[in-house]
Amino acid sequence: MSYAHPEVLVDIGWLQKNLNAPNTRIVEVDYDPRLAYEQGHIPGAVLIDWRRDMNDPVQRDIIGPEAFEKLMSRLGIANDTTVILYGDYNNWFAAFAFWVFKLYDHRDVRLLNGGRKKWIDSGGELSKETPSYPATSYKVPRINLENRIFLTDLLKIRAANPNAALVDVRSPAEYRGEITAPPEYPEEAAQRGGHIPGAVNIPWGQAVRDDGTFKPVEELRQLYEPRGVTPDKEVITYCRIGERASHTWFVLKYLLGYKNVKVYDGSWSEWGNLVRFPIEKEQV
Repeated sequence: MSYAHPEVLVDIGWLQKNLNAPNTRIVEVDYDPRLAYEQGHIPGAVLIDWRRDMNDPVQRDIIGPEAFEKLMSRLGIANDTTVILYGDYNNWFAAFAFWVFKLYDHRDVRLLNGGRKKWIDSGGELSKETPSYPATSYKVPRINLENRIFLTDLLKIRAANPNAALVDVRSPAEYRGEITAPPEYPEEAAQRGGHIPGAVNIPWGQAVRDDGTFKPVEELRQLYEPRGVTPDKEVITYCRIGERASHTWFVLKYLLGYKNVKVYDGSWSEWGNLVRFPIEKEQV
């Protein structure tokens, strides 16, 4: 059985044939660009530094629409450009970028299935040349909030819809409250460890195979549905700052076809710092 929306994925063979396709821009988004993009990237790919380019450090939020327009224009991306995102860590931050692109309603954005790892393992060419493209005049058509949820709305849903599925996609150690950040991050942000009461723990990385590609539909269903994360429910994903939650959101929405799934990108950085808010620390 195929994915619900196979059009949002491209495979290695397709990309190799379309490296120079007109009106297409390849974009690499890594956890640490110094350890990836600068060491070699897919020829013609531009870089989005997720910390610098996609986050507002003052607001502790993603960039606003005007900043997104400037970023797209600088990268030579127009409103009708087909954008192919890929990155390290099994497309961890590429999926976060995908979510931001959809928040600002970019029409045609896709993920390279398997990301940077699959490209390299398949013998794909790498380049150290940083490309430059003519600037565009990108305009955000609208802000699409159907895939995002804020704390106030999360609280309303929890009160009004006890059957809503809340998915904590962090590691089991984070879920249990043993640590407040994954090993890749410094221990920062949250004052308390644990998880939101009622959340089930399904780590984001369980959705991919060893080669970095997404698991087939039936395996994905077995990952989520026995835990109560079913397509008939309102589903909310969260992690620490929203990036891993975006990966699971992508899986549920585009690969399994869930109709109502949102990212709570405030995630544990917000909830774990709130005074008098309940947390749980029971075992997975």
